[in-house]
Amino acid sequence: MLRHFVATAFAFEKPDHLAVAVSGGGDSMALLHLLSEWAREEKVRLQAVTVNHGLRPEAAEEARFVAEVSERLRIRHTTLNWAGKTADGNLQDAARRARYRLMADWAKGQGISTIALAHTADDQAETFFMRLARASGIDGLTGMQRRRVSDGITWVRPLLMQERFELRQYLRELREPWVDDPSNDDEAYERVKARRAMAELTKLGIDAHVVGRVMDHLSQVRSALDFATHDHALECVTEDRGDLILDRRRFAEGAPEVNRRLVEAALRWISSADYGPRGMKLQEFLSAMMRGRDATLHGVRLLGGKESFRLTREHAAVAGAVALPGALWDGRWIVESVENQDGIVRALGEDGLLQLGERPATAPPRESLIASPALFVGNTLIAAPLAGHGPASARLVPAKGGFHTALLSH
Repeated sequence: MLRHFVATAFAFEKPDHLAVAVSGGGDSMALLHLLSEWAREEKVRLQAVTVNHGLRPEAAEEARFVAEVSERLRIRHTTLNWAGKTADGNLQDAARRARYRLMADWAKGQGISTIALAHTADDQAETFFMRLARASGIDGLTGMQRRRVSDGITWVRPLLMQERFELRQYLRELREPWVDDPSNDDEAYERVKARRAMAELTKLGIDAHVVGRVMDHLSQVRSALDFATHDHALECVTEDRGDLILDRRRFAEGAPEVNRRLVEAALRWISSADYGPRGMKLQEFLSAMMRGRDATLHGVRLLGGKESFRLTREHAAVAGAVALPGALWDGRWIVESVENQDGIVRALGEDGLLQLGERPATAPPRESLIASPALFVGNTLIAAPLAGHGPASARLVPAKGGFHTALLSH
C-alpha cells in the first residue's frame, strides 16, 4: 500500500533523476527505503541528501547513519552543513528556510529538479493546529501541498496521506532502524504542543484523517477563490513592462477577500518572492490603495492615480542588485546588449535618470524607471531599455510566467 502511494506521486510526471531528503527519523528513513525500491524498478536515478543544521550535538552522527544506510542501498548520499545557527529571530524557522535553500542549490548543481520530502498526515494535522493558533486564513489552513514548485525545484510529498505509525511499522517489518530526535518530546517547540493537543482531541474523534478531510474542504474553497481572483484580475489588471496597472473602478467592484488575494499575489509577482506580506501590513496597503495614496510594501511601490493604481518595483529594494548582461537581474529581468557591450546591469537610479535626459512620452513614470534594469560601464549609462534608450533590450522572465498565469500557480 505504501509503495502504491509513492508510485502515484510520480504517476503523471516521473523524473529521470530524483533526490530524497533524509534526516534519519522514521518518516524519512521509510521514504528512503520505499523510493529505493521504486527507483530501482522504474530505472530512476536516486540520490539522498541530509542537512546538518548543527543545532544538536547528535546531528553529525545522524547524518553519518543516513550515509551508511544509503551506501548499503547503493544510493549516493550528500550531507549539507548549515553555518547559520547563530541567526537572529526564530531559529527553527531560519533553519527550515535554510534547509530548503541549501537543498535547492545543491539539487540544481546535480541536475536534479525534483526532491521528495517525508511529511505525513500527522505533520499536516500538526501544521493545521499550529496555524489555527495564529488565526491563519484559508491559505494557511489548507496546509502543505503534495506537489509544489519553489526555488526552481519541484517538492513532492508522497506520504502526505499516511500516518506516522504506518511508516514505523513498515520499517519494523524490514528490520530497519531509525533515529528518534529528542526534540520531538520537548514542549518548548510549538509542534510538540500541537502533537500533545491532538492526542487529547482524538477522544472527540478528531484525528489526523479528520483534520485532513477538513483541510481538503478548505483546499477546495481556496481553489474557488483562486479562480475568482484570476477572473477579477482579467477584468481590472494589465501588465506594463514589469509593472501592474489596476483599474480603480473595476478593482473596487471586487469582493474584499478577492482584492486582498489579488494584491498579495501582485506584490509577490513584482518582488519575485515565494511568500507575500500578511496581516495588518497588507491591510494598511490596501487601505492606502482605496484612498488613492502612495505606499510601499514588500519591495513594491504603489503609485495612486485618479483612474488607476500602478504597482512597480521599489528602487531601494534593487539598489544593490547587479548582474552581467545576459544573466538574471532581480529575479526576473535579462538585459542583452546588441553590441556585446561590456559592463554591468543595475537599477537605473537617479544618476542614470540624469544621464538619460528627456524621456519619451511613452516611457514608464519616473518611479518605475529608477528601479528598472539598465546597462552601465563604470558610472556611464549605456542603455535604459524600458525607456527605449541605448543598444540593449530587457526581457521579463518572471519565475511563474505572466501575472495572470501566476495567480493559478502555487
